[in-house]
Amino acid sequence: MDIGLIGIYNNLGPAAAAAFLFWGIFSITMHELAHGWAALSQGDDTPRIYGRMTPNPVVHMGWVSLILLVLTGIAWGMMPTDPSKYRWGRRGRIIVSGAGPAMNIVLWLICWTAFGLVVAKYADDGTLARGLGAVPEGTEKQLATFLLIGGSLNGMLALFNMLPLPPFDGASVVAGFSRTYYRWMHNPRVASAGFFIVLVAMFSGVAGILGRFASDLGIRVAALAMQFAGAN
Repeated sequence: MDIGLIGIYNNLGPAAAAAFLFWGIFSITMHELAHGWAALSQGDDTPRIYGRMTPNPVVHMGWVSLILLVLTGIAWGMMPTDPSKYRWGRRGRIIVSGAGPAMNIVLWLICWTAFGLVVAKYADDGTLARGLGAVPEGTEKQLATFLLIGGSLNGMLALFNMLPLPPFDGASVVAGFSRTYYRWMHNPRVASAGFFIVLVAMFSGVAGILGRFASDLGIRVAALAMQFAGAN
C-alpha cells in the first residue's frame, strides 16, 4: 500500500513522513482553533462551553481522522459554533469561517519564507533553480524538507477549504455575502449532499491541482525571501 504515511515514507524517507504527520495534525488543529478564536470574538462562547479551545488534536480531529491521516493522508477537524450568537449575524460567518483558511495561509507564508532563507545559504546562483537539491544532506536538509512539506500542505488546505461548496468554509464565507447563496446552502438536499461533495473534491484531483497552484505561489514567496537574504 503506497499511500498515506507509508507511501511518503517509501518515496521520500522517514524525515518527510514525520514532517507530513506533524504538519497534518498541527495545521488542522490550528485551523480549528482559529475558527474558535474568531467565534469567541463574535460573542459565541460555544467553543469554550464544549471544551474545544485546547491544543489537543484528538479533541479537534478525533481518532478516526487521525488514523485515516496515517493510512490515507486524508483527515479533517471540527469546531462547534453557534451562528445565532454571532455579533455580526450572518456576516459573522465571513469572519468565523474564513479564520481557518486564513490560519493556513499564515502558516503557508511562514513555511515558504523560511524555506527560501534556508535554501539561500546554498544557492550559488541566487535562485531557487535547484531548490531543495541545493541544500546538503544533514540537519538543514531535514529542516528544508520540513518547511517545504509544511508550506505545500497548508497551501492546499487553505485553497481546498475555500471551495464555495458546502460543507467547506468557502460556502459559509460566500453565504455571508449573499442571502440567495445562504438559502441555497441551507436547502436540506444540498446539506445532505455535503458528504458526497467532499468525496468528489478529494478523489477528483481537485486537491492536487489546488496544492500545485499554492506551491507555485509559495515558490515565488521563497524566491522573494532569497532576494531579501541576498540583499542583506
